[in-house]
Amino acid sequence: MNSCILMAKIISNPELRYAQDNQLPIAQMLIEIDGLGPNDPPSTLKAVGWGNLASEIKEKYTEGDQVILMGRLSMKNFESPEGFKEKRAELTLSQVYPLSPSATTNNVVPIDSFKPKTPTDETPEEMTDLTTSSPPVSDENLDEIPF
Repeated sequence: MNSCILMAKIISNPELRYAQDNQLPIAQMLIEIDGLGPNDPPSTLKAVGWGNLASEIKEKYTEGDQVILMGRLSMKNFESPEGFKEKRAELTLSQVYPLSPSATTNNVVPIDSFKPKTPTDETPEEMTDLTTSSPPVSDENLDEIPF
């Protein structure tokens, strides 16, 4: 089964058009996926949604939105303006989920940012002295089987 889940940024506003034969809505947009390393350039990919999903994409999403996309990855053949035959990857969408505006892939919290609570001068009454605890239980009446 061909299934992909990608976190991406929409880099072009979704375009809505309709199929000639049955007027089925089709939305397409360009998305950008971060590179694997800090020096790797991002990848650009065409994403296409059909039917009700296409209408939803056009209504809810715009350029710059961070989204999680689920769908099938396929290779499409096309001819460039120079006359060369090329292949390009395309994601046929099955679901789209928005991420919050503040959500990014760089959400690492520095380890030294933790601030412990400052102790108060008062001690709670529930606190007991560990040196005056009850004596340990003797082992003479215990079975060898722990349950």
